Amino acid sequence: MAAREIDPRGVEPPFRQVAAILAAEIKAGTLAPGSAVPSEKALSDRFGVARDTVRSALRVLREGGLVHTVPSRGTYVMGPDDAATEQ
Repeated sequence: MAAREIDPRGVEPPFRQVAAILAAEIKAGTLAPGSAVPSEKALSDRFGVARDTVRSALRVLREGGLVHTVPSRGTYVMGPDDAATEQ
């Protein structure tokens, strides 16, 4: 995965930039359905942002139906069958 740089002064806030990059990786299959999303720490290191920024990005992805979070376990990419069971 080539790390894209986050522009802290960009038009989009950093959390939306992180969410967009992760969403593109999910749609491209780089992050496959059922696979774990890297940890908040790993993502904050990768993008050079605070963990709160990563949490906000993951919230955007959850609200968009792309991932789901299991408390104390992690965040996982949703598959086509998961969307029906999340409702």
